[in-house]
Amino acid sequence: MALWDKERLLGISVVEDIQTADTQKIRRRCRACGRANIKARKGREPLYRCQSCGAEFDEPIVETIDIRRYTSRHDAAWTALDTTIDGDRLRALCVSPRSQLSMRPLKWVEFRDELAASGIERALARVLARAPEEQDPMPADDPTTLGGGHSLATVRVRRGQQKFREHLLAVFGERCAFTNETPTRALEAGHLYSYAALGEHHRHGGLLLRRDIHRLFDDGLLAVDPTSLTADVAPSLEPYPQYSRLHGEPLSVPLRDQQVEWLEKHWVEHRS
Repeated sequence: MALWDKERLLGISVVEDIQTADTQKIRRRCRACGRANIKARKGREPLYRCQSCGAEFDEPIVETIDIRRYTSRHDAAWTALDTTIDGDRLRALCVSPRSQLSMRPLKWVEFRDELAASGIERALARVLARAPEEQDPMPADDPTTLGGGHSLATVRVRRGQQKFREHLLAVFGERCAFTNETPTRALEAGHLYSYAALGEHHRHGGLLLRRDIHRLFDDGLLAVDPTSLTADVAPSLEPYPQYSRLHGEPLSVPLRDQQVEWLEKHWVEHRS
């Protein structure tokens, strides 16, 4: 998935989980035509103006409707790329460039090649590693569509990720393995191995990592020396004091033998 603000690409990730819940929301309708496409105005009266019939009014028709809310979790692989592709180019990479929908299918192969050409191969490889069955989910020459103009796409869902994170929080508390106390909202459940390759959660196969630390660990820029169980910081991070100061420091959490074994494999992959 790619997230943008209509002006530029903000970042890319993989949808790890999708949760659904039945809830309610307030819907406001035009008093004249009954349409719902009205919007409150700032600094003008009357407060509302209908975009369909032009009617103006201060009090819309208000109703409560039942809805199903879908919430995605995609923080594990999130990689910020906020200067890579501008809004016009990103629109051109959509299957339907003129679409006004909030969610739009991408021409994945072209999008991937555009990112690779921007020189961010490492970040792209990390995201692709979490979706090894990489494919263009919506080829431009053969789209699969549903009624109402929506497009059908297949996403890879990582089952059990939330329980894995809750388990690590119960064991370690609000503590990043490298930087110590960290607000829960900024902590991620980091696997010490490639989940994409194994496809399962090991009880002692992860650590809580601050978001930025998680990215650097996945890239191998941060590692743990298995002989001393201290942080090892890659030379490319030396200009950044917030990371360079971690070099040689012991981890802030106790480790089990299984975790040390995974960290040793990570060390061999990125340091040997």
